[in-house]
Amino acid sequence: MSTPKETSAESTDAPSPIPDDDPGRPLTVARPDNGNGLAHLGIVGDTYTLLLTGKETAGRFCLIDMHIPPGGGPPPHRHDFEETFSLLDGELEATFRGKTSIVRAGETIHIPANAPHQFHNASMHPVRLLCICSPAGQEDLFLEVGTRVETRTTPPAALDAAGQAEFFAKVKALAPKYKTELLAHA
Repeated sequence: MSTPKETSAESTDAPSPIPDDDPGRPLTVARPDNGNGLAHLGIVGDTYTLLLTGKETAGRFCLIDMHIPPGGGPPPHRHDFEETFSLLDGELEATFRGKTSIVRAGETIHIPANAPHQFHNASMHPVRLLCICSPAGQEDLFLEVGTRVETRTTPPAALDAAGQAEFFAKVKALAPKYKTELLAHA
């Protein structure tokens, strides 16, 4: 009676379907509350902290820690990349293809590429969420249009009507470069 031959990754002659490790890519540890050089950006009244950019993930995704104060959130938009939100604290109104839902802490939503959407903090408390964009690139738009702030929860300076108009004109001009479109409705 024969016994089955033991195999392991080292003992096979077949090439691995997984590429070799790239030792040039280091471990990344992001500490958003410790000021370790992360970019904290004020955008439309919210504060976005870039935890991982395409530089750290070989362009596969970016990870953004978002602090959304009461009344905050971006305008309706869509973009040609996948986007996932995991709420850590609070609750948001999320509008997806015209339908609004409440998303609470502990829940995750996924927005398929090109789908109209927006989120809004209609509560009286700040919301904290993690946003993953895949592939990476959206963080570069935020770096171009955002204003550096000191911490993960520092609000950006309020913009007057002229400042808001200038901000949205800049976003609209850059949007095609980042495969993003601002919309009248989500």
